[in-house]
Amino acid sequence: MSRPARTALFLFVVIVSNLSGNLCLNWGMKKSGDLLQPAVVLGVALLIVWTLARMALLSWADLTFVLPVTAIGYVLSAAAGLLLFHENVAPERWAGALLVTAGAAIVGTEKPAAPQPPAER
Repeated sequence: MSRPARTALFLFVVIVSNLSGNLCLNWGMKKSGDLLQPAVVLGVALLIVWTLARMALLSWADLTFVLPVTAIGYVLSAAAGLLLFHENVAPERWAGALLVTAGAAIVGTEKPAAPQPPAER
């Protein structure tokens, strides 16, 4: 798999696992508050996938690329909170979400830099 394709795949996995993991945690905890609720367990599992995928992504892509692009998850979380949980999202939160989206769009247009060899001691 080419590096750009691998990066795109892992970006997708990072964003989707973060969003779905947080949604499952929210739903499970609000439903019963029980840590062994299946939705909570699924949420934790998805957040483990998120952590591992993000670690892998950071092993070949620049931090300055990964963090802004995956920050789109914050925007998706606000939208999901509104649509799925009927949460009140204040205009200030939407403004922040739009700023994050704009930043992610700007950063996402740049191709990730080629990996650099580790510095010698």
